[in-house]
Amino acid sequence: MRMKSNFNKRPFVAVKGMEHACREGWDQVAEEIRLYLQKRPGARKRIVVETYQGTFYEELLEKLKSIIKPGLCLDTSGMLLKESEIRRITRPDVTDDRIFGYMTRLRMTDLLDPDKLAEYRNLADGGAQTVLIFGYGAALVVPDPDLFIYADMARWEIQLRMRAGKVDNLGIRNRDEGIEKQYKRGFFVDWRICDRLKKETFSEWDYVLDTNDPEMPKLVSAAAFRQGLEQAASQPFSVVPFFDPGPWGGQWMKDKFDLDREVENFAWCFNCIPEENSLLLGFGDTRFETPSINLVFFQSRKLLGDPVHARFGDEFPIRFDYLDTMQGGNLSLQVHPLTAYIQERFGMHYTQDESYYLLDAGEGGSVFLGLKQGVNPDEMKKELKYAEANGTSFDVHKHVQNWPAKKHDHFLIPAGTVHCSGANSMVLEISATPYIFTFKLYDWQRMNLDGTPRPINVDHGLNNIQWERTTEWTRKNLVNRVETIAEGDGWTEERTGLHEREFIETRRHWFTKEVLHDTRDGVNVLTLVEGEEIVVKSPGNAFDPFVVHYAETFIVPAAVGQYTIQPHGASAGKQCATVRASIRV
Repeated sequence: MRMKSNFNKRPFVAVKGMEHACREGWDQVAEEIRLYLQKRPGARKRIVVETYQGTFYEELLEKLKSIIKPGLCLDTSGMLLKESEIRRITRPDVTDDRIFGYMTRLRMTDLLDPDKLAEYRNLADGGAQTVLIFGYGAALVVPDPDLFIYADMARWEIQLRMRAGKVDNLGIRNRDEGIEKQYKRGFFVDWRICDRLKKETFSEWDYVLDTNDPEMPKLVSAAAFRQGLEQAASQPFSVVPFFDPGPWGGQWMKDKFDLDREVENFAWCFNCIPEENSLLLGFGDTRFETPSINLVFFQSRKLLGDPVHARFGDEFPIRFDYLDTMQGGNLSLQVHPLTAYIQERFGMHYTQDESYYLLDAGEGGSVFLGLKQGVNPDEMKKELKYAEANGTSFDVHKHVQNWPAKKHDHFLIPAGTVHCSGANSMVLEISATPYIFTFKLYDWQRMNLDGTPRPINVDHGLNNIQWERTTEWTRKNLVNRVETIAEGDGWTEERTGLHEREFIETRRHWFTKEVLHDTRDGVNVLTLVEGEEIVVKSPGNAFDPFVVHYAETFIVPAAVGQYTIQPHGASAGKQCATVRASIRV
C-alpha cells in the first residue's frame, strides 16, 4: 500500500481573533446581508455588487435579487459597449497572435457607453426604492453606496470554467471560443481591467464574497478580510498549489503528493505564482478562498519590502513551480524573450529569466541547455522553420547541448538561452514572474491533450536566441555554479545562482541544526528540497511555528525579518536542505 503523502495541498492562514467572521452558504450570506441593511438608516438603499470576470454572472445576479428583493435592479451588462466595439478597442491588446497579446492600458470606463453610464446613475439616484447595481463597473454607478460587496474569483477556477465552456470574457459572449482564446483575453485584457478597478475601490468595500463554489459561497466583512491579509503578510505562509496534466507530463508528483491516480499524468504544479494561485484564509473551521494577488496588491510593502516594492510595485517578481517529466517526455525546446523585446512587443516590465533546480532525476535524466559548440545559426534557423512549416522532426541533439542531470543539480537559464528539461527529470523551476512568455521552437511533433496542434513560435524565438551561448560558455556560466558562502555548527550556506543577468539570487542551506535567516527587507521564497519536515520559527515569537513538508514551497514576507529553520518531526537530527530565492537589490 502507498504511504499517505504529508504534502499539504490546502495550506491556509489562520486569522486570529476572527474565528466567527465568515458566513458560509447562501442562507448565512442572506442573513448577514439582511442584518446589515436593517442597520442602515432610511428605507432607500443603494447596493453595489462589483464582480470579477469569471463569476457565474447570471446565476449570481438572480441569487442576490432573491435575497435583496430590490425595487429596481440595474444589470451593468446593459451599459457595456456593444460586443463588436469592445472587440475593436481591445484588438491591439488581444492581437492576431495565437498565444501572445499586449498588456492592456484600458480601464473599466473604456468599456462602458458613457450615455448608458449616465442613464444608470440617474436611475440609481432617483426614487425611493431599494436599488441593486450588479456587475462589471457597478462601483462606477454609485459613489457612496449603502452596501458594497465585491464578488471575487480565483484565476485557476476561472480557467477551469473557461475549459468547461461555462463563462464568457468581459463584455464578450465567447464561451464557445475555447480556453486558448479566452485565457489570452483574460490574461492581457480582462484581469488587468478588473484588477485596476479592484485596487481603486478596495477601501470602499463592506464585504467580500468568495464565489469559487457557486453552491457554497462565503462572505466576510471587508474589515475581517483586511485583517486576514495583514496577518498573512506578517508570517510565513503557502499559497494553494494546483496541478495540471500535459503532453510531456510525468508520474513523480502523482506518487509523492498523492494525486488523482485516474489522471494520465501531471506535468505542472503551480505552487508559488501569486497571480494565479489562491490564498486560503482560515476563519475558524471555514476556509475563505481569495486570489493571492490580493495580498500583493493590498499588503505589498509588508510582503515585498521597500527595495523590492520600489522596483516592482505591486507585482510579485518570484515564481516557483514544478515540471514533472519522470516517466514522461521532453519539454518543448524553448527560449524566453530578452527584456527589451518583451517590453516593446508585449508591454511587460521585465522578462522570464529562470533556472532549473533538480528536485529529483531518474535514469537518463537530462537538461537541454545552450547551443552546441560550433553551431551554425543559419542552418539551425532553416531547419527550425522547415520543421514548423511541415510538421516534421528537428534534430535537437545536432544543435543543442544536452547535459546529464542528477538530484540537486542547478542549471541557470537567463533569457535568450535555448533550453528544455529532458525526460526523467523533476524540476523545481525558479523564475521571474512573466510565465506565459515561452517561445516554443520545437515540440517533438506532439499534440495538446485535446488533440489540437501545440503552438510553435519560431519567429519570436529566433529574434531572441543568444548564439554565443554554446557548450563552453554554458558550462562556465550556467551549470552548477555552486559556491560556499558561510558555514556554522550544523549548517552550510551555498550560493547556487542565478546568473549576473538575472535579478533573482538563490541560496541553498544544508543543515542538521537550527539555521538563522533574515529577509533583509526583501521577500523570501523557499522550498524544502531534502528532508521530510522542517519547522520555521520566529526568534521573538512574532508568529506561530510553521511546519513545512518535503517539496512544499512557502513565502516569508519581508516584514518578518529574522526567522529560523530547523529539522522537525521525522527529520529531527537528520540533514535537510532548503533552496531560498530573493531579489538582488
